[in-house]
Amino acid sequence: MSSTTNGQWYPPEWPDRIRALARGELTPVEPRRAATVLLLRDPEAPEESRTPRESGKPGNAGEPRKPGASASGGGPAVHMLRRRASMAFAGGAYAYPGGGVDPRDERPVAWSGPSLAQWAVRMGVGPATAQAIICAAVRETFEEAGVLLAGTSADTVVADTTGEEWEADRAALVAHELSFADFLGRRGLVLRSDLLGVWARWITPEFEPRRYDTWFFVAALPEGQHTLPQGAPISSDPRGASVTSVTSVTSAASTASIAPAASAVPSAPPMPSEADLAVWIRPEEAAAGYDRGELLMMPPTIATLRAIQPYATAAEVLAAAEGQDLTPVLAQARLVGGEIVLSWPGHDEFTKHIGVTRHTRSTEPIEPTESAEHTDGPSGAARTQGGNPT
Repeated sequence: MSSTTNGQWYPPEWPDRIRALARGELTPVEPRRAATVLLLRDPEAPEESRTPRESGKPGNAGEPRKPGASASGGGPAVHMLRRRASMAFAGGAYAYPGGGVDPRDERPVAWSGPSLAQWAVRMGVGPATAQAIICAAVRETFEEAGVLLAGTSADTVVADTTGEEWEADRAALVAHELSFADFLGRRGLVLRSDLLGVWARWITPEFEPRRYDTWFFVAALPEGQHTLPQGAPISSDPRGASVTSVTSVTSAASTASIAPAASAVPSAPPMPSEADLAVWIRPEEAAAGYDRGELLMMPPTIATLRAIQPYATAAEVLAAAEGQDLTPVLAQARLVGGEIVLSWPGHDEFTKHIGVTRHTRSTEPIEPTESAEHTDGPSGAARTQGGNPT
């Protein structure tokens, strides 16, 4: 964890790995393609009050307010998962639903919204890669949050993903026993790419043993759908909890699992295997918890939280996605005087100054071996131990 007073994720082995990279003793691994989704929910439409029905639009993406005109209690809340402390990658950190691209995500699916050619232009990749990344984003959101951005036609959204059959399909997807294309085809569903907005792209630093080329998307929680069980507070419906404060999150953090709360309803589906807590929390609350060192996050997580803070509704966030810069953010390390300076271009708050040892003699920049124009990592398995990239 970070040695600073905030919640920046900073593994203790990083300095040694950076020095090894500088000495040419460490060969960077290729990053896997990955996708993650900031799932948003407006405060004026709590999950408990919705009438389940199939809708042609996401439940919280109505007409946007004027900038700064907040709803009751502030802007939209975001769905976050706390990674299990035992995870090899970013254990204990808060992240969004997401994971690696499955090679099968390139299989043809029924599609609505912008065409693959349009997505390819927006993302700066080929159509097949654009489809794989978007399919991974939608698939992982269903696997980890129980929310599905798909409908029976191009202008509808599934209203309810609860029940034994849905949970069986979700489990089969998680276990890689079922491809996302087969899942959609069997249920006669159309992927709603128009419900997603691509927001940012971050690549894991070269000195990390597990690396991801991660695309960050934003989406509104569809009307009628509910997320998987949350930590604190818990409502009578395990898939319909209210917005959580940092106080309740940190209180829940003292427990190893949310299992006792979820077990109040025998039919409650299990939490994703990589997470032990799920919460709806407003970006400003989460950022404040990070600043106080109470919530552990990786740089792209807190950076995207801060970026969506100014928006009053989920619709405003989605509209703003169209103008976001998708230049990949890749950490840089430089030797300056007697220390290593680790930085993320455009994000000064994450800069670290690391004391060097006598083994580090160079005064030259430790340059990334891959271009900042890197657009595609190898197609990896959907999820491995420690596989959530956010």
